[in-house]
Amino acid sequence: MRKLFLVLLVFTSIFAAAAGKRLVNIDDNGTAIQGYDPVGFFTEHRPVKGDPKFFSLYNGARYYFASAADKTTFDAAPAKYEPQFGGYCAYGTSKGKLVPVDIEAFQIVDGRLLMQYSKNVRDTFNEDTKGNLNLADEKWPGLVDKNGK
Repeated sequence: MRKLFLVLLVFTSIFAAAAGKRLVNIDDNGTAIQGYDPVGFFTEHRPVKGDPKFFSLYNGARYYFASAADKTTFDAAPAKYEPQFGGYCAYGTSKGKLVPVDIEAFQIVDGRLLMQYSKNVRDTFNEDTKGNLNLADEKWPGLVDKNGK
């Protein structure tokens, strides 16, 4: 019985690892956040276009940076700078939907880069920022499971 349990445990672990999915809002070239520098949202407090000569691959997406320094900053802690919810609209995610974004409608909430469909949607999201963010956090795993690769 013990051997059977161990065999089942190993197969279950292998299957779970193989089933791991990712979901990132990328263009046809695999570029995330429309080629904007994810670090720039934090340091410049605005969208800053990245330069293709400075890039990193992370979680199945290509990120461009405005400078080598921003690339180095990202590479040291990519999870800190990547957009939440795969770069899809945070409000859409809170409603269980994958929605494209307007790069100008970004916001940083509790150190997390959130993208939104529009500035009006961002305003609606912010009517209950904490509640909507909690809903998005709850619904995101289901969206990844359903739509991820």
